[in-house]
Amino acid sequence: MTTAQFDCQYCTASLLGKKYVLKDDNPYCVSCYDRIFSNYCEECKEPIESDSKDLCYKHRHWHEGCFKCTKCNHSLVEKPFAAKDERLLCTECYSNECSSKCFKCKRPIMPGSRKMEFKGNYWHETCFVCEHCLQPIGTKPLISKESGNYCLPCFEKKFAHYCNFCKKVISSGGIMFHDQQWHKECFLCSGCRKELCEEEFMSKDDYPFCMDCYNHLYAKKCAACTKPITGLRGAKFICFQDRQWHSECFNCGKCSISLVGEGFLTQSMEIFCRKCGSGMDTDME
Repeated sequence: MTTAQFDCQYCTASLLGKKYVLKDDNPYCVSCYDRIFSNYCEECKEPIESDSKDLCYKHRHWHEGCFKCTKCNHSLVEKPFAAKDERLLCTECYSNECSSKCFKCKRPIMPGSRKMEFKGNYWHETCFVCEHCLQPIGTKPLISKESGNYCLPCFEKKFAHYCNFCKKVISSGGIMFHDQQWHKECFLCSGCRKELCEEEFMSKDDYPFCMDCYNHLYAKKCAACTKPITGLRGAKFICFQDRQWHSECFNCGKCSISLVGEGFLTQSMEIFCRKCGSGMDTDME
């Protein structure tokens, strides 16, 4: 480049002995370069001149002194930061504003640190501990109560009930029968061994029986229809001497009128109303 050619590409002023800036191999005086090519700072809206450091993030520009956390105003130069809704935040402010809060200590869970999630809440890994032994639970099995979360060994020591049948811990649910607890799958008919957890059942000598087994083995039979008399759901029945009847079966053997609450006559194994029994060789009841 000759001396005559060493002029500002824009204003043509001589650059001999002056500070200049090359742009695409063309020289510009500092004033022209700043006016034409400088980026504008996102914070102060002033041009970032050639003698200043231009910090760029996602096509946005800042003076070095303007590159700060928008919340605490601390410099972000050569420090980790995060963007939130076009705002730049230092990691501490970002965590306070955006990170999950620990359910136990209420402090932010910093980005990059391990957090534990359970029932929609979050914990620091070191805060997610058994309420009894205070050891971290991590990903091990746990049981939750109103008082806190417990590892299985501590829950069994502190709270657990044991099944009357298999003698193992009942961790949830269960059935109470004669002041003893059972797993649902262990509460079986003493006759046929089917599960009773969602079935009607009867008790005999402190043993549970399904209705079929109880009726077959122990239930009294109606003297009229010969079907079992269970007394379930408040069903009424009538006893006379060594015989029983369903209340709806206790009828006159001749005219079939109900004898519930009425006087009746007996002849051998039959019962009659007074009208039908009169004239027969009957006993008055």
